[in-house]
Amino acid sequence: MRSALWIRVTLVVGAVLLLEALCRTGVIQPVTMIPPSRMAGGLIALFQNGKVYPPLTKTMGNVATAFVLSVGVGFLLGLMIHAAPRLRRALDPWLASYYAVPFFVFYPLLIVIFGMNDLPIVVIGFLFGVVAMLLNTLNGLDRVAQVLLKTGRVLRMGPARTALQIRLPAAAPYLLTGVKLSVAYSFIGVIASEFILSGAGLGYTIAYAFNNFDNLTMYSLMLLVLLIVVAVNSVLHVWEQRMLRQRGLLRQG
Repeated sequence: MRSALWIRVTLVVGAVLLLEALCRTGVIQPVTMIPPSRMAGGLIALFQNGKVYPPLTKTMGNVATAFVLSVGVGFLLGLMIHAAPRLRRALDPWLASYYAVPFFVFYPLLIVIFGMNDLPIVVIGFLFGVVAMLLNTLNGLDRVAQVLLKTGRVLRMGPARTALQIRLPAAAPYLLTGVKLSVAYSFIGVIASEFILSGAGLGYTIAYAFNNFDNLTMYSLMLLVLLIVVAVNSVLHVWEQRMLRQRGLLRQG
């Protein structure tokens, strides 16, 4: 694991240094991209002057709401569909093609239903993330070892106790994968919606900077989004690795 971590760090640092060199030497023109060092400096300046806080607060609030809803609803739907095999067989083709649906075409309908506010954006973020959690819930429950369930029956454990003490702990690594994907998809849905559907938030601010040729602000905010997503997924990845190691599913290295 340590060697893999060092390889990832080396690749990222190497890519950043290469991009810095290409931008500084003029191979990549400033009108196209600015050096990563300038992006970092611009991001620090945005925090110092406080301009980043309103869009950041708005976007993170929308992402958090979409994420919590997608994880909660996806998990509950996964439990219900797993308990109904006939319903699952009927839904499987739809679930397999779910992400081929262009959710943004439903925005006019969402405005009619929810009004001109943040709810349509949250709903789109939710729609992006919910099925990732649902599918991973089904995947985790499918992979619960039958020997564990037989042991539960031998011990005369009821359905509730079996679910809490056998099924959910055994499926936890897969559920955590669903959580990781829901985080990523919620960010994608919310920020992409803000690009074209909102008058505030990080997505809107990035699009506004792009339209006004403000590369410093645009790339600084893009760097911020990237850092937030990487940080959240890194925390979840470490948690997942520890969980797998505790279950003997991951070798030390």
